[in-house]
Amino acid sequence: MRRLPALAPSLLAVFTIVALAACSSGSTPGWTYAPAPSASAAASGSASGSPAASSGASASAATASASASASESSAPSGGASVAPSGSTGGLTVTAPVGAATTGFQPTTLETVAGTPFTLTFDNQDNTAPHNLILKKPDGTNVAVSGDTGFFTGPGQRVYQVPALDPGTYPFMCQVHPNTMKGTLTVK
Repeated sequence: MRRLPALAPSLLAVFTIVALAACSSGSTPGWTYAPAPSASAAASGSASGSPAASSGASASAATASASASASESSAPSGGASVAPSGSTGGLTVTAPVGAATTGFQPTTLETVAGTPFTLTFDNQDNTAPHNLILKKPDGTNVAVSGDTGFFTGPGQRVYQVPALDPGTYPFMCQVHPNTMKGTLTVK
């Protein structure tokens, strides 16, 4: 008669080695846990608790926040941003989580004619790819420097926009043009 209990410690040792190897293999899991998004937007202008945040991102956020504070003092009501007169002020358009159905924030922007400026596209949406393009009043694209390709957030793209003539310039996401759209008024 054979004794099975003598074989059990060997099987246990093999099972333990296999389990430890699987847990420490360095491969990423096929799933992740992410908490549900909060009902209100993060006040900092970036996703709070973002695991991708770094000191460079913090410096960018601080600079963007300072720029936003400077432009908000001259912003009209309704959430529009205005680039300061005589400067290369910056404007920001955000795609919050779920932007494919809710759209950009804000949907109206203002800037000064004849002055180049920076346009930051803050894509916080990790559920779908988006982009931001700016169109001239005649429907052709404004030539901006920067990558206007589609990408899934969180992430930012910064565009250098040349001086524009007075007029209304639509902006949109080419993936979701019916919901993700807005206008830039150049005065």
